Amino acid sequence: MTPKPICVGGEWRRGGGDVYASRYPADDSVNAELAAANVADVEEAIEAADAARRRPDWSGLKPHERAGVLYRISSLIRERAEELAQLQRRDNGKPISETRALVASAAGTFQFFAAACETLEETITPARGDYLSMSVHEPMGVIAAITPWNSPIASEAQKLAPALAAGNAVIVKPAEVTPLAALELGRICEQAGVPKGVVSVLPGKGSVIGDAIVKHPLVKKVSFTGGTMTGRALAQLAAKKLMPVTLELGGKSPTIVFEDADLDHAVHGVLFGIFSSSGESCIAGSRLFVHESIRTPFLERLVAKANALRVGDPEDPRTQMGPLITAKHRESIENYVQLGLDEGGRLLAGGERPRGDLFDRGWFYKPTVLTGLANDARICQEEIFGPVLVASPFRDEAALLEQANDSVFGLAAGIWTRDYKRAWRVARALEVGTVWINTYKQLSISTPFSGIKDSGVGIEKGRLGILQYKHQKSVYLGLNEAPLPWAD
Repeated sequence: MTPKPICVGGEWRRGGGDVYASRYPADDSVNAELAAANVADVEEAIEAADAARRRPDWSGLKPHERAGVLYRISSLIRERAEELAQLQRRDNGKPISETRALVASAAGTFQFFAAACETLEETITPARGDYLSMSVHEPMGVIAAITPWNSPIASEAQKLAPALAAGNAVIVKPAEVTPLAALELGRICEQAGVPKGVVSVLPGKGSVIGDAIVKHPLVKKVSFTGGTMTGRALAQLAAKKLMPVTLELGGKSPTIVFEDADLDHAVHGVLFGIFSSSGESCIAGSRLFVHESIRTPFLERLVAKANALRVGDPEDPRTQMGPLITAKHRESIENYVQLGLDEGGRLLAGGERPRGDLFDRGWFYKPTVLTGLANDARICQEEIFGPVLVASPFRDEAALLEQANDSVFGLAAGIWTRDYKRAWRVARALEVGTVWINTYKQLSISTPFSGIKDSGVGIEKGRLGILQYKHQKSVYLGLNEAPLPWAD
């Protein structure tokens, strides 16, 4: 099998690193072989990006001209939507219904930032003297976009689109195990008219390629989505350069069901929040708090529906849960479930691999629900990143908030209640970046997304998300008729 080429400074060629295989998590078959980038490729790509961003054919374009290229990227993604969705399915094993939605999201992201790019306004600030003062924003230069394996094409679009809209050059470092969607997105950017060298795609190990990118003096910002430990290490590297970072990191999100909740809505929402994407989601609602007065009927309904979820072939549109990303990751999840049982937890659903020909070839795991654990148990505090839900009762709002906020993470939360005053009060008291009320895991490119505490720093998405990839500059135009009086 001939290794797939990678994009280094606008040149499609074999990477200088080791050859490795992209594998389909549903049956461990080989999708493609490719040679990873090496440190020399990183150097070449960044130098080409820096040269490209200094040319007038990208950063020098008027905003509506850059927007036109982003609109074409969006159109090309839509034209190739089914092909890209199938590629994404093979790359990380998500059900085809989900990868189709991710591709649509990527197209929408480029469309949104194209519109934001051509309508973004500079500011004339209130003058306090004989001058005209303005606040303007300019491209940073070379941006590093380091993306995760759980939702590649959508994550790459959320970094590429605003960074390109801002006039930067971008080095995309996809997760080592899911490089295929990023490579195709790089080709689409080229086809749409992004100048040579503005986008590079460098697959490989984060500990080698990621570190080399972040340390490079020509890289002016890093946008990273992934684990908290890696994010903290990248932030330390960036701090030595006084370089800004955007870090979207882990989560251990609470979802709260009050006694007056619509149980049908709440059960469906909790299931979707934790078991969609097989729980491999930073915003997964992995900690369930249920009011003690409805705990038994709610959990009975939840467990019955969890057991009925369709785990299976990602190619089947009816499948709700596909495989986990790797055998090693499944072993990690199994170890966490065993830890929960050792800590005194009681298994209500799942806790094992499904059996059968299909399941024996891939990295599948059943939706799992545990209860009977204290909030300080490790399984209640550490991110599992899999289809594991821990359910706990609560009695009053004050105790609930204490437990919900007792976490190093602060990414997201869900609330289920008919009482809008209570919903507002609890939403404002939760120490997280996003709160869903009577829904869950609904995301919009037009709405800012961020985390606090160990869940990250900085903002993604939103109309002003372009400004995360620009430097602010103040400009003063003197209007005084006489010379400045100081030298008199």
